[in-house]
Amino acid sequence: VFWHSRGVGSFADWAAFKKDFQAEFFLIDPTKTAALALHNREQYGQEKRMLDEYIDFFQALVKQATYSNGLQLCLAFQDGLHSMLIEHINNLAEGHPDNE
Repeated sequence: VFWHSRGVGSFADWAAFKKDFQAEFFLIDPTKTAALALHNREQYGQEKRMLDEYIDFFQALVKQATYSNGLQLCLAFQDGLHSMLIEHINNLAEGHPDNE
């Protein structure tokens, strides 16, 4: 017996329950889902991923979210990197823009 706000036994079968459950709790629009993930570092951050895995994952989210703002993407990408990697990049002697 499945329970729903409509009452006990309101689902004819598992397929009916699954359909209602997904409609209630899952985001249907993959573009919106990817865009929301890009606004939450815990969902897209590098964490324990290798750098190339993080890059692939981030690029897939960007493509799915249809983002095109370069500065916003650059900042989000950097924000998702491991802090040790960011520190290493910031300490590189070559390739930095001048601070003038």
